Amino acid sequence: MPEPRHLGIEGVIGVGKTSLAKLLAQRRGAKLVLEEVEENPFLEGFYADAERYAFQTQIFFLLSRYRQLSSLFQEELFQRGVVSDYILAKDKIFAYLNLNDNELFLYNRLYPLLEDKVPQPDLVIYLQANTDFLMGRIKERGRPFERAISRDYIDSLNQAYNHFFFHYDQTPLLVVKVAGLDFINRAEDLEWFLGEIGNPPAGTRYITAQRGEAATK
Repeated sequence: MPEPRHLGIEGVIGVGKTSLAKLLAQRRGAKLVLEEVEENPFLEGFYADAERYAFQTQIFFLLSRYRQLSSLFQEELFQRGVVSDYILAKDKIFAYLNLNDNELFLYNRLYPLLEDKVPQPDLVIYLQANTDFLMGRIKERGRPFERAISRDYIDSLNQAYNHFFFHYDQTPLLVVKVAGLDFINRAEDLEWFLGEIGNPPAGTRYITAQRGEAATK
């Protein structure tokens, strides 16, 4: 397969997808697209009272993600390349986890109207970690609006992500276990990973910190 020009990086809150996206965009001279998380005015309320704020939070994110990604159709995508720290398809993970039946009914009427207007990545990278690792990262970065996130919620979200990407087949996929990897402080880790991206799978490849350990399906 040719080297991918449009990369989408995914993973649960705290796994390090934004940091990796910034590094890859810089190294590849690509356009960087970052999710507008802190701009969501309902997010802090959601973490404090999920039932009350779930629908507003979800719809704001869906429309924000759609607006950002659909604009890529108007840009010189294949000249510069694009690295994004999310993909639109993951929006459904949160919807099915957080919305009640009536809210989900409305959501499922809206989502298909937007889905086809967003470009698919050439390669999706799913950064995978256990819940303790994620909670440690969330605590370490200390974002005020994340203080109310419970371990139970992150654990449920982590399970939902793993289930989603185990069945994901919309694009080539790299599943990377991040434990033992440090792309920011160890240049050899980043160089190794750039090599993995340059040789993308036709389907799904699972890789770990142990160089050369990979499985493909």
